[in-house]
This record gives sequence, C-alpha cells and structure tokens, in this order.
Amino acid sequence: MRRVAIAGLVLLVLSASVIAGCGGSSESSSGSADLTFWTGFTDRELGVMKDVVADFEKTHPDIHVKVVGGISDDKIVAAIRGGNAPDVAHSFDAGAYTGAYCSNGAWIDLADYMKQDGLSDDVFPEVPREYSQFEGTRCALPMLADVYGLYYNKDLLAKAGLDGPPQTMSQLMDYAKKLTVRKPDGSLEVVGLDPFDGFYENIAAHWAPQWGVDWVDESGKSNLAAQPGWASMLEWQKELIDWYGYDNLVRWQASAGDEFSAQNAFERGKLAMNLDGEWRVAFIGSEHPELNFGTAPLPVDDAQPDLYGSGYTSGSIIGIPKTSGHKDEAWQLLKYLATDTGALVKMTNGIRNVPTTTAALESPDVKPDEAFNIFLDIFANPNTRTTPITLVGSANQDLVDAFVTKYQAGKVDDLQAGLADLDKQIDAQLEAAGGAQVP
Repeated sequence: MRRVAIAGLVLLVLSASVIAGCGGSSESSSGSADLTFWTGFTDRELGVMKDVVADFEKTHPDIHVKVVGGISDDKIVAAIRGGNAPDVAHSFDAGAYTGAYCSNGAWIDLADYMKQDGLSDDVFPEVPREYSQFEGTRCALPMLADVYGLYYNKDLLAKAGLDGPPQTMSQLMDYAKKLTVRKPDGSLEVVGLDPFDGFYENIAAHWAPQWGVDWVDESGKSNLAAQPGWASMLEWQKELIDWYGYDNLVRWQASAGDEFSAQNAFERGKLAMNLDGEWRVAFIGSEHPELNFGTAPLPVDDAQPDLYGSGYTSGSIIGIPKTSGHKDEAWQLLKYLATDTGALVKMTNGIRNVPTTTAALESPDVKPDEAFNIFLDIFANPNTRTTPITLVGSANQDLVDAFVTKYQAGKVDDLQAGLADLDKQIDAQLEAAGGAQVP
C-alpha cells in the first residue's frame, strides 16, 4: 500500500453525474454468486490476499471469488464509467479517492447493510473511520493501514558513535550530518537522511504530524500560513538540503535505487535513516535479511516533545461499485475482509500492513516482530494524524508538494507569502469542485 498517482481523479469528479447514472445488471439475492474482487496487490502480497479469500469461500461455499491483482484506481474508475466494474473494489489511496467515490454514488452507501447486520463503525479506530467516509456517507470500510516512522541502520549509527534513534528534530539534524559520508571530491557516498520532497515516501503529509500542524481551520479552509509549524518544517528540511548541497543530493538520488526494489538505498546501506512505511519491514526481510536495522517513531518538533510516538497514517479502503450485479454477496465478502479478525490478522502477518479494527490490533495472533510492532504503537497513538478527505482527493497535497519542491530548490523568495498564496490556491480548487474540506 503506497501513495499512488491520481491521474483521472479530476475526470472522476467532473463526470460524477455520468458515473452516478451508470446502470448495472440486476442484483442477485440468492446467496449464490460468482464475484470479482479487484485489488492493487501483486506478487507475494497478492498471494496472501488470495489465501484470505480462499478462507472466505470455505465459509461461504455458494460464493466464488475471482481475485484480480495489480489494479489501480484509474482502472476502477474507468470500469465503473463503462458499467463493467468488479463486485468489490480495493483502493490503495483513501485520501485521494474516498471523497469522489462517496460523493457521487460510484460506490454504494453501506449504511443499510451495516444496520441490517448490526455492524457499528466503532469497531474501527477513529482515524480509519475518518478516511473511509465523506460527509456522512460511508461508501467504504477500511482494510489495512499504512503507518510511517523512522528506519535506521544500527551498524552505521554505532560506527558514528550514536546510541539509539533520535527523538527530536534537532537530534535528527545532528544525526543526519554525523552519519553522512562524503567522497574526496565532496560528493555524497552515504546520506544520513534525505528530506527531499518526492524522494521515496517524502511528501509534506508524511512529515506534517511531527510538527503538530493541521491542514484546515474549523471551517474547512486551508490553514497553512497561520500555523508557524508549516514554515518551521520547511525551513528545517531546506537547512539540511543546503548542508548537503542541493545539486549533490540530486546527483546522489540518481543512483539511490528504485524505492520498491532490492536496490533501495536504505536497504543497501547508502542511506542511514529514512522515513518509510511499515511494509518496509517485510521488504527488508525478503530482499536484505542481513541488514541490521531498527524502527522508531519519526522525531518531532523540539518545542512539542509530547508528540513523540505519533506519526502519519492513511490506508486502503474497499467498497462495492454501483454497477455490481451481486451486491448482497459482495457485502458478505467486503464485511469479511474488513472486519473478520482472523482475516485481518492473516493479512497483517503475511503482507505486514497494519490491521484496521481494534480487535485485530489487539489480537495475540499478530506475529510478534520488534521492528513491525513500532508501527502498531504509532497507529494507536492519539496524536497520530491523517489528511482531510476532500472532493479533490489529494490534489491539495499535490499543490503543497509542488510548492515545497520549489522552496527546497531555492525558488521561493518569501516563504510566508508563498504559504499564504498556497492557501488561496487550495481554497479556490475546492470551491471549483463544489465543496470544502472535512476538518
């Protein structure tokens, strides 16, 4: 589960009336059906998902499920518009798509099914409850979450005389400099920490909770310029980038290796510390089991030490497209995948994403793993945050990241004025889409 591009989302929003008007085959209520389930998982992770669905079929012998992997939200959107969507769809990016799927009827409202089965959304912790509904319409249930923290190379820390992970931003800055190794010509051999926006999982949303900042005010208006933490975060990142040398860092990234491959810079010891999601634990175990690494919450603003232990989370959602011809049976599959403790534990142990019900989080059957368990703790921390659900998906975040990229490159003369202008751009974008952000 990772942040994916949202090309086509604007088309989805602007074509809402077309999507909502799509018809479908008549709904089956016989209790027997052949369902299609689309998911973004591939390879090892897809194998785990197929095993979980096979368990469902054993307890629902009249329902047969075809699992199709490698499906993006663009494909889901196109299939809904074409009237040939799957019976159950799995979206990797709640922040980008929940608002659109729920607001225009592309995914059906699950309220009646939940009421019928006596299922309360209280079974989910607060944050996944938030990102799986929009303005009172629950068109989705959460299924597995991503949580972000700090990965650090224990051997490199020990070599630099550093004991344990940093907890504040000033410590993180100090660690990053001490862990950096330069070649004789001044170029970078090993980077202590790369805060470059767009590098691996580095985006503003993943760093923002560590400064305790929000995206919106009480009325749902963009609220970046009014909070000193936003400027402090960006200044901290730019200070470290300038210390490396912007061009030096760009050149180093050219050979850093693909994020989702065995050439990942952290996995190869070329990056001493890195912001990343919980899934990296499984990737390291599969690709570089020799790596001596640790995990910890991402450090926080020195002025807010009580935030330590928290972080950023988002996750995937599952729903029933309007065009499904077997909605009753699709609900049985969706409910199983999203709420069955055994199913969630099996997915968590196999895929190494965070389970999204309280019962699964607390299950003794979750495989113990010191590195992975840090992310369970971050997820449960009351200060852990997500981003607001909007009609424009993560387009507001894209505006912020584009601005951050310019600022880090030294192309913004007045940071505060730039943030104020960014607020105006985001509010105009939301107004054009016909809605405000949900605080």
